[in-house]
Amino acid sequence: MIVERVIAESKGRVAGDGTMNRFVEIVFDCLPLRSIGRMDIPIDASPKYRQRCQRIKDQLETHGSHNSYYLYNALCIFHLTNENDLGHLEFQFDGTVLTDANDQRTMHADLAVKLLRETCDWLTAPVVTWFTETVQRAVLVEFDRYIAAGDLQQTLERMAKLQAKADDAGGYVGMYL
Repeated sequence: MIVERVIAESKGRVAGDGTMNRFVEIVFDCLPLRSIGRMDIPIDASPKYRQRCQRIKDQLETHGSHNSYYLYNALCIFHLTNENDLGHLEFQFDGTVLTDANDQRTMHADLAVKLLRETCDWLTAPVVTWFTETVQRAVLVEFDRYIAAGDLQQTLERMAKLQAKADDAGGYVGMYL
C-alpha cells in the first residue's frame, strides 16, 4: 500500500508588501486507489480502521481505481485574521480526488467535510456552509500543487508503460481478455 503524507503550508509571515502569505493550510495522507490489491478487511481490525477500510471500499466502488486518490487524516484550516489564536476555521475531511487521464490535473473531489473547531465569535451557519463547500475547492487547488511538486516524469513514464502494455495486448489489459 502506497501512502504519502502531504503538508502544504507556508510559514504565515507577512510579506514585504504587508499581505499575509498563509491563507489556507491543508494536510492529508494520500492513498492511490490503484495500489489496493485486496478488498477484505482484517478480522482483528480496530473499529476505526474497519470504518476507514469500508470508506475506501465504498470510494473504490464509486470511482474505480484509475486516476483516483483517497485522502484521509486530512485537515483544512482557513486563517481569517493575522492572529494565531483568533479567526480560524479547522475542517476535517476524507474522500477521493480524481485526476485527468494523464494524472496532471485534479478534476473532481468527492469529500466528506466536517467542521472540527473554530475560533471565530462572529461565525454563523451560512458562513460554515460556505467554508465547508470551499474546502472542496481548496483541496482541488492543493492537489494540483501536490501533483506539480511530485515526480511528474515518473507518472508520465508509468502512463507510457500502461499504454504500451495495452497496445501489445491489442488494446486489452487484464486477465483472460
